[in-house]
Amino acid sequence: MNTAPDTDSGLSLPPLSLYVHLPWCVRKCPYCDFNSHAASGDLPREAYVDALLKDLEKDLPLVWGRPVHSIFFGGGTPSLFSARQVERMLSGFCALLPVSPDVEISLEANPGTTEHDSFEAYRSAGVNRVSLGVQSFDDRLLAKIGRIHGRLEIDRAVAAIRRAGIANFNIDLMFALPGQSLESALEDLREAVRCEPAHISHYQLTLEPNTAFHVDPPALPDDDLAWEMQRQGAEILVEAGFEQYEISAWARPGRRCRHNLNYWQYGDFIGIGAGAHGKITLPSEGTVLRRIRQRHPQSWLRAAVAGDAIVHEQSSAVPERIFEFFLNQLRLREGVRKDQLSARTGAGWADVEARVRLAMGRGLLDDIDGRLRPTELGWRFANDLQAIFLP
Repeated sequence: MNTAPDTDSGLSLPPLSLYVHLPWCVRKCPYCDFNSHAASGDLPREAYVDALLKDLEKDLPLVWGRPVHSIFFGGGTPSLFSARQVERMLSGFCALLPVSPDVEISLEANPGTTEHDSFEAYRSAGVNRVSLGVQSFDDRLLAKIGRIHGRLEIDRAVAAIRRAGIANFNIDLMFALPGQSLESALEDLREAVRCEPAHISHYQLTLEPNTAFHVDPPALPDDDLAWEMQRQGAEILVEAGFEQYEISAWARPGRRCRHNLNYWQYGDFIGIGAGAHGKITLPSEGTVLRRIRQRHPQSWLRAAVAGDAIVHEQSSAVPERIFEFFLNQLRLREGVRKDQLSARTGAGWADVEARVRLAMGRGLLDDIDGRLRPTELGWRFANDLQAIFLP
């Protein structure tokens, strides 16, 4: 086993991102456990934008002078907001925070034409990355998982994104869907590759608590079949020129999602909007602060306008930070950067060495060139590996 990092210097500031939660969607999907709400009647979009700017002001004293390197509009379906409203949000953010000149600005969108403005308009507003919620190219499977779009809408949306000149776009794709065969899952990936995206998120459908599928579960492929979908799918993606940099994230060279990568590297992020979470490092106080906003859109809206949308605030203890650090960085193909342990958590090598040795002894982890990298066994049994670092 290689030596410990050269220094245990204590907390320092990591990169900072901004997450913006826009909580409404046309219809709630039965597998979705995100804080999303089916739209009914006219949405209070303009009031919500006003409240977002007020909400951001609440965190400003904690991040004075720190540049934002990425902005991510998530949901819900953020593209239910118009390009003009997105532009107003971005203008407001830039007036309140330093924003890096090369900032990555991502917008989640669904393929249905009623769920987004023109992609040319979003690009003009400042969006330079789109994440398209495709999930499958098979109309039959899309119906089974409650999606309201079909293959035709997917093709139109991809063509519109390309026509708008947004080369940096992601396709969200799920596998192990109800009744899905191995060939169907692999064909979905082939179709995604044909769309020539810069990035593909390829993840397994799981039955999460508090979802319709958890209450009334459909029949899903067994674990062995799901593993074959993942394993053979990886071969297709590698052959197509994608590199896997996280458990479910595949990118062409230079097209990794900087926003999500900051999460996985245990960076900082401001979270604004209904139910948003944030993490802010405070080196002078030797702590990492977690903040959670009001969850329901209407409750959050009232509270944000009053300047009091935060419902939970907690300084995390060192053992929690250690677990969160490993939980996130072990998702990365490159593994855990040993030289970031102290800077991101305030912990020393002695706090984790015994557990690292345990993981290596079980064949789940390697120590190579200053990184703790999951082995192929550790990659397959990622949950077991991560659990070793529980407080």
